[in-house]
Order: sequence, then structure tokens, then C-alpha cells
Amino acid sequence: MTTLYPWQQPAWQTLQAYLAQGRIPQALLVSGPAGIGRRHLLDYYARALLCETPAGDASACGRCHACLLVAAGTHPDYLSVEPDEPGKAIGIDKIRHLIAKLALKPQYDRTYRVVILSPAELLNTASANAFLKCLEEPTERTCLLLLTEQPGRLPATIRSRCQKLYCPLPPKALALEWLAGQGILTDAEPILELARGAPLLAGEYAQRNIAEYRQRYFQDWLAIVRGQGNPLAVAEQWQKGEPVELAVALTWMAQWVADVIRCAHAAEPAGAADPDMKNALQALSKRLELQGLYLFYDALLLAKSQLATQMNRQLLVEQLLIRWSQLNPN
Repeated sequence: MTTLYPWQQPAWQTLQAYLAQGRIPQALLVSGPAGIGRRHLLDYYARALLCETPAGDASACGRCHACLLVAAGTHPDYLSVEPDEPGKAIGIDKIRHLIAKLALKPQYDRTYRVVILSPAELLNTASANAFLKCLEEPTERTCLLLLTEQPGRLPATIRSRCQKLYCPLPPKALALEWLAGQGILTDAEPILELARGAPLLAGEYAQRNIAEYRQRYFQDWLAIVRGQGNPLAVAEQWQKGEPVELAVALTWMAQWVADVIRCAHAAEPAGAADPDMKNALQALSKRLELQGLYLFYDALLLAKSQLATQMNRQLLVEQLLIRWSQLNPN
């Protein structure tokens, strides 16, 4: 039987109240940072909506015919709308297909039909306009669940028609307790900091030894600005040779640039627990011009926003690293 993560209880209480009162939102927009199990929470809620004999706390019983169908992935009233590939847009054809399905009645008479759209921010202009029809003309016993890390990227016309539920990061102590329960005892705190407080992401980082890769990326990044590394060779290595998503690499670079800027203003770097990394960032702050750093930071943020487009990722990384190398005053 599926259970919630301990930090999800406050959000579940909100959803539980909807179920207990029989006041199910026609559309619910669930947002929050990655790595805390938001999709897991929505699956738990969806199971409760589809269950024929819910438990006393309104959660799914796990035993009825509907629950068994959900567990097998064959429930006809449990629909999912996602990109064909991670990071790609959700095209209009998927929304048209959804609208055609929603035009039919739910196959089960006593429960809801549930649609999970994730990640909702990847709706393009055409598909977002088409999806708006689902919100403006709600169909019988249908609950639309939109999952997003970036609600601001959704059109206001969609956001305004949804109930909203924000899932925050758990308290640090609770996250560390959960990691310990998963057998992650060594360096749990630095790994959690690397994951920006997200326990599930921290657990994944621990399994994949991401901390070691982050250090390697940092050394490559440092060598480029010192004139000791080839931006094109590093870009190729980052794109093809290492199991680190480009979005993660760009986040790291943005954090390091922000820390150099902090050091230039005599502040402590926020993301450098390692003394050697801290010393390197402080040394850069004395060599690099602030204006160039600010402009490069903006370029990194723009690059992150372009990852969901058809942008050539290899070219994107090459351009960024070449630009980074040009900040070297020597």
C-alpha cells in the first residue's frame, strides 16, 4: 500500500478535507520545488478519488477493484498527460486527445475521473489555449490535477481557474531523519544542502555520487576561467560523458557565479561548504569584473529557461562556456 512521505502530512490534510467534505476542486494546481514527492502526493490523492471503498481517513483502501486497476496502471478513469520526452513541450495533439476522452462519461459511476498534467509549465501557447477549454467547460465528475515547479510560466487564465496547493521543502531535521532511515548517514547534511533541502533529490544524489561530479564540474569551470581549460572540450564532456542533467549543471554554475558576486561584496558564499571551493570563489571575486559576472549570471538564467525549447543543447553549453572564458582579464 502506498504511503505518504512524513513531510507531506500538512498538504494531505488539505486534500483530505476536500474528500471528507465532498468539495473536490474541479482543477487543482500543485506547485513546489523538485525532489519532495509532489507527484507521489498527487498519485495518493488520485487513488483516493478513484477508490470505491475509501478508508476512514479518506485514503484509498488498496483492495477494491478500482484500486487494483490503479495499481496495475489500467484504470480507465485515471489519465496522464505528459511530454513525449522529458523537457519537451506538451503539444496540442495531446490536449485534443484529452478533450475527446473527457467528452465521454467516466466509466465508473460512483467515483471521479482524474487527469494529471505534468509538468504543466510545458504547455505551449496552442496547447495551453486548448486546455483552457477543459477548465472553462468542466465535464462530469472530473478532477484536473496540474503539477508544476514554475507556476509563473502558466498563463494567468489557467492559474486563475485552479485551486492552488503549494508544497514547501520539509524542515531540515525531518529531511535528515528521513535520509537516515534510508541508510544515508555519511555526509547526509552536505548532500541535502547540495539538493537545496529536497530529501528525495538528496537520496538520488547520494546513490549517484553526484557530490563527486559536482566537484569535477567545478574544477572544469574553474580551469576555463583561468585559461587552463578548453570550453568546447568541456562542453562536449558535460553533454555526453557525465550522468548529470544540463539543468543541474546550469544551476550549479549559477550558484557559483552568485557566490563569486557575494564574495565581491564581502559576503560569505552560500553554496561552498568545502574550504577549497570557498577560497577559489573568493580568489575569483578579486579578479573578475562585477558587471561581467552579472551579465553572465543573466545568461545562465536565460539558458535555463530555454531548456524546454528546441534549442541545441550542445551549442548552448559551448556558448556559455566560451563566454565564461572571456571573463578572464588576463
